[in-house]
Amino acid sequence: MKKFFMFLAVIGLIAVAADFTPAVAQEMTAQELLSGGGADVPVYQQIKAKFIEGGVEFMALVVICLILGLALCIERIIYLNLSTTNTKKLLAKVEEALNNGGVEAAKEVCRNTRGPVAAIFYQGLDRAEQGLDAVEKSVVSYGGVQAAQLESGLSWISLFIGVAPNLGFLGTVIGMIQAFDAIQAAGDISPTVVAGGMKVALITTVGGLVVAVILQFFYNYIVSKVDSIIVDMEDASVSLVDLLVKAKK
Repeated sequence: MKKFFMFLAVIGLIAVAADFTPAVAQEMTAQELLSGGGADVPVYQQIKAKFIEGGVEFMALVVICLILGLALCIERIIYLNLSTTNTKKLLAKVEEALNNGGVEAAKEVCRNTRGPVAAIFYQGLDRAEQGLDAVEKSVVSYGGVQAAQLESGLSWISLFIGVAPNLGFLGTVIGMIQAFDAIQAAGDISPTVVAGGMKVALITTVGGLVVAVILQFFYNYIVSKVDSIIVDMEDASVSLVDLLVKAKK
């Protein structure tokens, strides 16, 4: 599933690159895009104008961070939603299967249930004959594996959250240097030259911060979702051991 979303991200990058090519940026200025009055210009055209004003090179990198970050966020959200299990219902099914058909019937229930909790249950039940100590060790070790899978990709999202504003700041610094070069070439500190250069320089910072804020919301939601699933895994694991203790009495 992750490869599929990364493929979609690449398609999105190609589409953006086709729309915001350097050739287009050279032929079409922001003023031309906004001609006819800002109120009558579509939002897409206004964003495109700001994209060009901020410099295609740095703004393109910021957009790449947004697209790749969103692709990873969407993939994680779908994966975590699919991994969410009604643990109470699963425990009830496992308990019923243990009472009626034994460990093998309970394993079959877990095999037919999706999610990390069911996978942990299966690993624990698979070692039920070796004793409760073996079950607990298996549940703990496999729980760590499942937790790592849930957290997969979070480091990349965090990277994009940090890189996007830094790219914006870098573009701002370079824009400021260009503004001072323009002042030096003009030989006069004209308000028009200073204001224009400052505006262009700050657009990249705004773009980077917007991307970071968007990805941060998704990141926090994903982290909270992961924590919730891990808590369910730990609580359900304790309940599984209790069920096996009752079954042996």
